[in-house]
Amino acid sequence: MKTFLLARLRVRPADEGSAALYLIFGALLFLLLAGFVVDGGQAIHQRDRAADIAEQSARYAANHVSRDALRADGTVSVDPNPACTSYVQEFAARSGTGVEAHCTSAGGNTVQVEVTLVYRPVLLRLAGRDSLTVHGFATAQAVQEQ
Repeated sequence: MKTFLLARLRVRPADEGSAALYLIFGALLFLLLAGFVVDGGQAIHQRDRAADIAEQSARYAANHVSRDALRADGTVSVDPNPACTSYVQEFAARSGTGVEAHCTSAGGNTVQVEVTLVYRPVLLRLAGRDSLTVHGFATAQAVQEQ
């Protein structure tokens, strides 16, 4: 009986090193999930940041009303699109690097702005994702106080 058990133990394959494989695959899975959490959170933060920059730059551009129209007939109207885009880009330049902003429309007393940010992920770069692009949109109106 004893020799039969010893013979069976010798026939079974050795499982030495199998725990190391589980550890390696578990660590890779953990890094991938951590990459989704960290980079996904940063992408959401960048989208909120783009929306915030768009809102602030739209307000900044809406504050630059046309002086000629205001003096001529007292109406409040914003400067047209080329000037509006320069105001928006001026404000966006103060908000950090990698911010692209422009007026999508400017007329009457309304300014519409689009801001684009490019985010470079930290851990998802290993999965082949070099950059994420987020957009922010906002509208502001110039109002004359009575």
